[in-house]
Amino acid sequence: MTWSMVALVLVVAAAGLLRWRRPAWYWLTFGATLASLRVLLRYASVMDACGLTVPPSRWRLTLARATNRPVPGPRTPRILRLRPTRTGLVLRLGLRPGQDAFDVAASCDRLRHSFAMYGVTSRELRSGVVEVRMTGYDVLKRVQMPAKVDTRPMRVPVALREDGAVHYRDYRAVPHGLTLGATESGKSVYQRNVVIGLAPQRVALVGIDCKQGVELFPLARRFSALADNPDTAAELLDALVCHMQDVYQVIRTEQRITADVPDAEIAADIWDLPEDLRPVPIVILVDEVAELALSTKKNDPRRDRIIKALVRLAQLGRAAGIYLEICGQRFGSELGDGITMLRAQLTGRTAHRVNDQSSANMAFGDIAQDAVLAAIQIPTDMPGVAITGDSTGGWARIRAPHTSLRQAVNTCNRYADITPDLPALAPFRPALDSPTPVGSPAVESIPATA
Repeated sequence: MTWSMVALVLVVAAAGLLRWRRPAWYWLTFGATLASLRVLLRYASVMDACGLTVPPSRWRLTLARATNRPVPGPRTPRILRLRPTRTGLVLRLGLRPGQDAFDVAASCDRLRHSFAMYGVTSRELRSGVVEVRMTGYDVLKRVQMPAKVDTRPMRVPVALREDGAVHYRDYRAVPHGLTLGATESGKSVYQRNVVIGLAPQRVALVGIDCKQGVELFPLARRFSALADNPDTAAELLDALVCHMQDVYQVIRTEQRITADVPDAEIAADIWDLPEDLRPVPIVILVDEVAELALSTKKNDPRRDRIIKALVRLAQLGRAAGIYLEICGQRFGSELGDGITMLRAQLTGRTAHRVNDQSSANMAFGDIAQDAVLAAIQIPTDMPGVAITGDSTGGWARIRAPHTSLRQAVNTCNRYADITPDLPALAPFRPALDSPTPVGSPAVESIPATA
């Protein structure tokens, strides 16, 4: 009896220590099992307390009266599946007639308290089926990306969501994106994760960094074109517009619109072309859009030329395989004419910590008011935490794993040999020193620029 008590005390002490110091390990060893039992045992009473039950059907009442049995009680949603994950539980529910997915979403906070979980979110999978994702600990406090992620062409993992799922930046689904945030809010780390994810893929990276290139030029070995001042940026954007028009001519030539060609084989963008004829997709990263839009002159031809080129690329570039990733501290009408038109084309929105509510409104005011409130509540002691959303009105809290500039440089140097060389962007290709061997250690020097 003594040894069993000692063993029990040691197990409890180990569980408490893991929960305090390593919550992820605690969840995998003890937390998932205990939480699953807690959910199953409390399920009926919690659903009843949260108002997620429906009265018994008429035929059940009739059958009970005919057989002289007790009146059946309220019916809860059916548990279709309960699956533990590395960060929490996934509960799939089958709704009863008369129930709605909104009822479950409105009860998420009460479910979180009732099941003693850290967070609860829900989404409708299909008619009558709702998935409830529960997290057992704060997954954003110490971001650990899973070892296996679902990577596809033009789709890269960049952050972790608060429900434990991986947040992907999918350029084919959301072609253009806007990232806002105050100084030291985590925009640069988010941008580095985007570059690291795209570096191994067949894609041309184009950077515009008017802060003398301090953010993007260290990554120059993997970039097909770079600009570090507004004059060069204007010429680079004009070259991209011309390249876009050339790509459209290629698509027109290869459309093959004839009576004997099935509809599925008619090309409408570069992804419908044969792989040997498909132009290289381009991702344009703008580090600080205010440096391009602000001008000391009232009527600045260079500024108007830049904004007009960005608007054209945002409106027409998707079919030509040209995607925008624009970062800035603010993105409002005070930047001048054409800014709101450009913002309207940027479907993906990500807002890190902002200094005022108007900055959050610039990102989410026209798509989700709840996301505005969430963005202004991001604490200053958690850099990298952001709110992401799109034009559908859905939003989520995410945090990108911390990536140093050295890690990003090493990744770009490792894949420097696959950097596409586009003739239209050749004048803007950064001049580099002799390339460092691929297998070299992590002491590579930052490439010099021309």
